[in-house]
Amino acid sequence: MSLDTVLYTAQANVTGGREGQATANDAAIDLTLTTPKELGGAGGNGTNPEQLFAAGYSACFMGALKLVASKQQVKIPAETSIEGFVGIGPVGQAFGIEVELKISVPGLDKALVEQLVETAHEVCPYSNATRGNIDVTLTIV
Repeated sequence: MSLDTVLYTAQANVTGGREGQATANDAAIDLTLTTPKELGGAGGNGTNPEQLFAAGYSACFMGALKLVASKQQVKIPAETSIEGFVGIGPVGQAFGIEVELKISVPGLDKALVEQLVETAHEVCPYSNATRGNIDVTLTIV
């Protein structure tokens, strides 16, 4: 998929890999990176690429959900939330990830939410980037 126009480019710099520092060029992000104990690291105070991916995908999907809802004149309640889970594990000799998004849209009919989520999954840039590459499970709670 090739973009028609680039509307925005995010820029981040990482030093030290999973045991390092991540910063954004506009200073909006300045994070310590740590490897989780489950992956052989020390854990502790810091984040990791899987947490960042979970947060990014959840936020992006929320944006897509709001966009498709607004096109249908549906108001997404302020209490709507998306909890992202990113699992990492071996795939043969390499590593891979899987994603689950738990989507809560209180106060809306479940059939409507299912339709909005399905459409948002077609619109969301993260969904388009991952489609056919990793397992993505969308769970409406």
